Amino acid sequence: MELLEEWNRFIRYEDRKRALVSRLLQYTLVHDIFGIPIDKILIKRTAEGKPYLPNADLALFPNFNFNASHHGNYVGIASEPSFLVGFDIVSDSMPIKETVIDFMNNFSSHFTTLEWTDIMKSNNPYDSLATFYRYWSLKEAFVKAIGAGLGYGLHRLEFNHNNWTNIFVCIDGEESRDWRFWHIELDQHHWASVARGHPRCASESFEKTFSALHFEPEDYWNELQIPDDGFTFWTVEELIRPAILQPCLC
Repeated sequence: MELLEEWNRFIRYEDRKRALVSRLLQYTLVHDIFGIPIDKILIKRTAEGKPYLPNADLALFPNFNFNASHHGNYVGIASEPSFLVGFDIVSDSMPIKETVIDFMNNFSSHFTTLEWTDIMKSNNPYDSLATFYRYWSLKEAFVKAIGAGLGYGLHRLEFNHNNWTNIFVCIDGEESRDWRFWHIELDQHHWASVARGHPRCASESFEKTFSALHFEPEDYWNELQIPDDGFTFWTVEELIRPAILQPCLC
């Protein structure tokens, strides 16, 4: 029933397919990490929509959390055993019923002056659109990580970067040392952002799903600096093969 409700949220068939693959990724991730049979996996969501596991043995991974995302030709997922994680994929898909500039102007209030200047500095509107989406993915990854939902003001976040590396965020004008970000080019038209942060930054409803909120500062900072391993790329056929072997009865 839950999967049917999610399927019906989307009107376009392409979006429904992405949502189905996203759900399959979530079940496959949980099965691989915890060994729970697929038909026994229960994924719930906070009031703001952050997924969590109410019935998994989290002794080794006290704050296990994950985020899935889909846009364009990709569906992906990122998980984290101890800290917050947020993940977002974007595609520089063209607006259909308006110009690129008009489309971006609809969202200008969600960006700071520094970000908007960077977005609009190109004389090519398509380059500006790509930059627009790349900033957007970073903001979305942060909001997904804290589990804040749609009510969080994206204008409060200002992302700074050096050619999309060494990324840091200023929140309400102050640089935060609680976060680390990765921004990955999947191909010429798709990008993904991963945000990792301290559990104390979680929204109230999401924080209640955690077992460990306090870390020694040195241990936390060292853990945050561990390099990202990158993504494992699967085709849909490769993804569904284990699910066929263990069919989901939920």
